[in-house]
Amino acid sequence: MEAELAELAAKIAALEAGPKSTNTMFAETFYYLTIPLMVIIHAGFLAYEMGASRQKNVLASGIKNILAFAFMVPTFYFFGWWIYWAFPTGISLEAGPAGISGAAYASEIAWPWVEYMGPNVSDNASGVFWGAFTLFAATTASIFSGAVIERIQVVGFIILAIILGSVAWVVAAAWGWHADGWLVTQYGYHDFGAAGVVHMVAGFFALGVLINLGPRIGKYNIDGSANDLSGHNMPFTITGLMLIIVGFFGFLMACVIVPGEAWSWYPDKFATIYGTPITLSSLSFNILMGFAGGIIGAWMITRDPFWMMSGALAGIISCASGLDLFWPPTAFAIAFIGGAALKPIASILEGMGIDDAVGAVTVHGFIGIWGVMAVGIFAAGYPALQGDAGVPVTSLVGQAVGVGVIFCLGFIPGLLCSLVLRILGLLRVPEAAEIAGLDTTKVPISAYPEGISISTLPAE
Repeated sequence: MEAELAELAAKIAALEAGPKSTNTMFAETFYYLTIPLMVIIHAGFLAYEMGASRQKNVLASGIKNILAFAFMVPTFYFFGWWIYWAFPTGISLEAGPAGISGAAYASEIAWPWVEYMGPNVSDNASGVFWGAFTLFAATTASIFSGAVIERIQVVGFIILAIILGSVAWVVAAAWGWHADGWLVTQYGYHDFGAAGVVHMVAGFFALGVLINLGPRIGKYNIDGSANDLSGHNMPFTITGLMLIIVGFFGFLMACVIVPGEAWSWYPDKFATIYGTPITLSSLSFNILMGFAGGIIGAWMITRDPFWMMSGALAGIISCASGLDLFWPPTAFAIAFIGGAALKPIASILEGMGIDDAVGAVTVHGFIGIWGVMAVGIFAAGYPALQGDAGVPVTSLVGQAVGVGVIFCLGFIPGLLCSLVLRILGLLRVPEAAEIAGLDTTKVPISAYPEGISISTLPAE
């Protein structure tokens, strides 16, 4: 009898292990595939920024974007990942109520020399999670990159990109995009798709830098009026924006916690970073509705194809924080408002002397605010965390607190760090180099050695 019971127990254990193993392999594959999808975002930013640059600066803009991506990988490995797990409860570095935070926990799982940060064959989670978060970090750097093209020094840019991508946004994510984050546990802050902790941080970091960097030569006249310094290849820019949208599906996939033995809140359900339920159906409905609503909203204000495609990105950011909560028509309306607001906000900033070459402060910063606040307006009252009594709920006040904190986490480091670089002479290229073109003075090859055809019209 004992032998039969033991055999039965072994069979039951095997049956239980099968689904767990399948879930774990599926989840690992799921996150692994989000990484190359998010790399498409950076292919998009590369095309977007090079197209938005004048011919004399094309390759210099591309080099800067490539380096931003490259430097994020090692810096996020060596210290950015540790910051995310160490700081959710604030500067105290203590563990939070979920028990997955604090200095001791971070040191156990995130320092480069621990087993979880290497090829541990029994660990299906650490590498793919780290990889997805690394691509989030790289996205913040690429958002900032576009705003400062055509006049920033490469060394100064790399320093600022590291500060943003491996420190500033990571603190924002720890506070507002973590089950132990104090903005979540105390104020019910909700930001599923990272409109605040990725886009807002990067947009307002860029604003702080632009204040010290100053406008491009020729952007403003003596009377303060602005000139249009158009890029050399608008079709390339628009195509780049569409590639960013494609990559965004991977970005938002990576915001989902997939069932797996090692890491899921629920053994059989998808969850948000807060442990609350979500489905891929909600993402499918609301991403596409956001995409369409943003384009149509921008088209209603301006027929400019650049702003229409920027409107697609703004539409998704507008509803990103509540993609798991909104009814699809609500997501469309929120995105429509975001798309319609783009050009007017950008014009106001331009009138204030802010030369944002690609509208990054508007699309990511100000539309990020709208995206965060939309949750408080249209989805207040949902539990901010999985759990029972005592769990905080989302609210307009809680979202507003998050906006204020995240604005400071982006703008203040951007302003102060760029000021130091300006004082040290590491922020802006010399005037002569800017006038001649950064490709001419900084890049050893030509983007267009045979020139660009200005017109296809026959000669008269």
